[in-house]
Amino acid sequence: MAHNHHHNGSNLKLAFFLNFGFAIAEIIGGYLFNSIAIMADALHDLGDSVSLALSWRLEKLSEKGGDEKYSYGYKRFSLLSALGGAFILIGGSIIIIAEAVRRLQNPQLPIPNARGMLVFAIFGIAINGFAAFRAGKGKNLNSRMVYWHLLEDAIGWLAVLIVSLVLLVKDFYYLDPILSLLVSGFVLLNVAKNLRKTINLFLQGVPESIRIPEIEAELLKMEKVRDIHHTHIWSLDGEHHVLTTHIVLCLDSKKEDIRRIKNRIRKLTEQYDLAHTTIEFEYLDDDCSMSSNHKE
Repeated sequence: MAHNHHHNGSNLKLAFFLNFGFAIAEIIGGYLFNSIAIMADALHDLGDSVSLALSWRLEKLSEKGGDEKYSYGYKRFSLLSALGGAFILIGGSIIIIAEAVRRLQNPQLPIPNARGMLVFAIFGIAINGFAAFRAGKGKNLNSRMVYWHLLEDAIGWLAVLIVSLVLLVKDFYYLDPILSLLVSGFVLLNVAKNLRKTINLFLQGVPESIRIPEIEAELLKMEKVRDIHHTHIWSLDGEHHVLTTHIVLCLDSKKEDIRRIKNRIRKLTEQYDLAHTTIEFEYLDDDCSMSSNHKE
């Protein structure tokens, strides 16, 4: 787990410096080539850099282990960055859509320098594509949200490349805003999916990759296990999950039986990425220690 967090953190650090450095270059290039499109993307990249800095900081914080204040550790802090990143992406996409509509309604606006756009598009695709590739290796939701940030930029620069090539041979003004609308719609669709997953984690929903009946069925197959109830599973950060359950044993169960059951549960923790498990053992004729109105 420590390796995964270090891997996620180093990817976010690299993505931040690449994105921020290129945003500064875009501001200079947009001014030199009189390109509103490049300047607008520069502002977008600066917004992405803020989001990446927040992601990087919270990812480092999420590596801390449990203490008296947060007994499960700080892994859920990475969800704050995923949530903030989603709203930044949504806000940025709305601004892009508004600008695209404005350009469609005002075809008399000056066309930017096509050769300058072409040069920046090539660098934009290379830098953002590489950063997205590195961020995409992360497993938690925070890394995936950053991945969509960078993928949006790479796709946007691909659109700029196409537009610049067309503008070199023909003044087809409407191509730029049309492609901007298509890219923004694509990004908003994927952000909506990740935002839904993030909210589900905040509400302690069962991870999509896990089915509680399947885990209970595996345990019920074991000798001396007669019933399972009060099974709960939620996720800390989309990567590390928590399991609590009550297992009812036969009255003649011995220490060896309990040890065997624990070993089986240990295998399940590896199979389902369960970082924390809490098991309460009961006997067949025992009353559950929890109130009956909580039984499932």
